[in-house]
Amino acid sequence: MPKANHAYTLVVAERAAALLLLALLLYGVGRILEPFALAIAFGAFIAIGTWPARAALVARGLRPGIASVLMLVVLILAVALPATLIVPDLGDQVVGIVQLARGALERLSPTPPAWLTDLPVVGTSAGRLWTQAGALRDNFSEVVRPYSGAIASMLIDMGQAAAASLMQLLLSLLVAAMFWTSGDTLVAQLREIAGRLGGQTAVDSIDAAGGAVRGVAWGVVGTGLLQGVLMGLGLAIAGVPGAVALGFLAMVFSISQVLGPLIIVTWIGASVWLYGQGDTGWAIFMFVWGLVPVSGSDNIVRPLLIQRGSAMPLALIIIGVFGGLISFGFLGLFIGPALLAVAHGLLQAWRQAGAAVRAP
Repeated sequence: MPKANHAYTLVVAERAAALLLLALLLYGVGRILEPFALAIAFGAFIAIGTWPARAALVARGLRPGIASVLMLVVLILAVALPATLIVPDLGDQVVGIVQLARGALERLSPTPPAWLTDLPVVGTSAGRLWTQAGALRDNFSEVVRPYSGAIASMLIDMGQAAAASLMQLLLSLLVAAMFWTSGDTLVAQLREIAGRLGGQTAVDSIDAAGGAVRGVAWGVVGTGLLQGVLMGLGLAIAGVPGAVALGFLAMVFSISQVLGPLIIVTWIGASVWLYGQGDTGWAIFMFVWGLVPVSGSDNIVRPLLIQRGSAMPLALIIIGVFGGLISFGFLGLFIGPALLAVAHGLLQAWRQAGAAVRAP
């Protein structure tokens, strides 16, 4: 009997020591990966969102490594390089835009122009808003003027945060390239681990989470990028100063969901500024461009993109955007909704599996 107790105690001690070593190992791995956690999460988000493009390249005969290099070069040229050019001067550009907008508001004519009121459908409403803005401009300027310094400081801080996120963006693209290269093996291993831990339900949850991430990537981020590009392009064509910075802000407004109406304020403000400069033709162009391609794309493109992934409630998207921004900085605009999309996808898969089990 004492020998049996001794053997049992020895087994328990060995298992406890093994668990302790495993815990220490996991803690060490976590500490090593902690500085790269944000880049890994964002890189996985990019890889999942762009996986159909990678799969299409591989299906055309390209090796995964070559396809990954090609996609990395395209994203660096399309995203990272413009961000590198924009971010260093973003704070100064935004402050200049704020001052320009304030000056345009102060010079606003008290009566709306004829071309605005004569527009079909929206002309009467637009003229009424113009008149109301003209009536309130003096009071508005007096209210805002004491806080102009704080607003400018906040915008500069936002530009600095974007600059700090630039290195994370570049690192995330490298991580995404690694996922593109060995993604098939990683997915197979992840499915195997999920199957051993939770059976087919866990495997289905992996697929649901991937669809949820793609839904956010295509529907929210894709639409935001499209609106930002269209806004910047229209402003640049019309000759509005700070077109790049305003396009960048339009992208942020679109991704945030709640701040989406500020996109309308942006292109209306640009139209008003152009009209104040005497460029009536360009003012009309900017108004139509903002109304149709920029704002119209939100109602047409977003639903088409979201339905290709996994739809997520708007409330969760908003919480993910602002929670991610507060927790992770600028890149949190993308990571926050993606993480909640994964949790939402897993929850939906678990509910569906439970309903299937309870069904007669």
